Amino acid sequence: MSVPALWQPLYPFPSRFAQVNGFRCHYLDEGQGEPLLLLHGNPTWSFYYRDLIRGLRDRYRLIAPDHIGCGLSEKPDDARYPYRLERRVEDIDALVRQLDLPEKLTLVLHDWGGMIGLAWASRHPQRVGRLVLLNTAAFGLPAGKRLPWQLALVRNTPLGALLVRGCNAFSAGLVRFCTVRPLSTAVRAGYLYPYRTWSDRRAVLRFVQDIPLRPSDPGFDLVQSVDAGLARFAEVPTFIGWGARDFVFDDAFLEGWRKRMPHAEVHRFAEAGHLVLDDAGEQLLPLIRDFLARHPLPGGANA
Repeated sequence: MSVPALWQPLYPFPSRFAQVNGFRCHYLDEGQGEPLLLLHGNPTWSFYYRDLIRGLRDRYRLIAPDHIGCGLSEKPDDARYPYRLERRVEDIDALVRQLDLPEKLTLVLHDWGGMIGLAWASRHPQRVGRLVLLNTAAFGLPAGKRLPWQLALVRNTPLGALLVRGCNAFSAGLVRFCTVRPLSTAVRAGYLYPYRTWSDRRAVLRFVQDIPLRPSDPGFDLVQSVDAGLARFAEVPTFIGWGARDFVFDDAFLEGWRKRMPHAEVHRFAEAGHLVLDDAGEQLLPLIRDFLARHPLPGGANA
């Protein structure tokens, strides 16, 4: 899948591919230095991190995979791939091992990337050197909060599934409603490009259907376990960059992070939405660079 000329200048990175648990996984690997592992959510892909990569690759090594079924990675059918949280964590573990990354990593996590990344981290806590959290969660719905109706429609109804698979409604909603500042035509095209057909949108739907809300849901026990173990990262330098106008990961989730990570450095952007790097990237980049510089990894290339 080649990068169209319209938005290629926004994403000027050579594509790399790895076989991850039997499937072709696309990823970016830019720069040199301490490694940062950037995990995206739904329905985004490594394109989300394009400006952060360009802004940090002079000093750090940035690895940004596309989850299987997303971005430029292989998009298998349900008979060949279980679109479940547990498998997502296994895929990240396989990629980290295959790339033979240094012992200490910095995790940069957005949306579903938070749950996937911190589930991986809970299995390898000694490997986590820093955390950068961007409108994400690694715990269930805060007390008193309900799943937004848009997600409930997609998760629970045939109509919602049809809108996602047939009309690309979820990705269209992302580029229309998940920023405060309107996205340019080229950026919108970049986000939408990997999800052009019914088959391309399978993972988009499965991610929503996999949101664990009840004890009987697949992944519920894993989410509870990860949440219960977040205290083990109390000594890990943590940066939180938060778009306050996110209708899913809203301030109730931010308060959840403050309670679980009271040591975290928090930057809340009142005029930014879910795609906080698109709305507030100019402010976030220097803040993240400063955070990384103030917390070098022991023995790291940037120490």
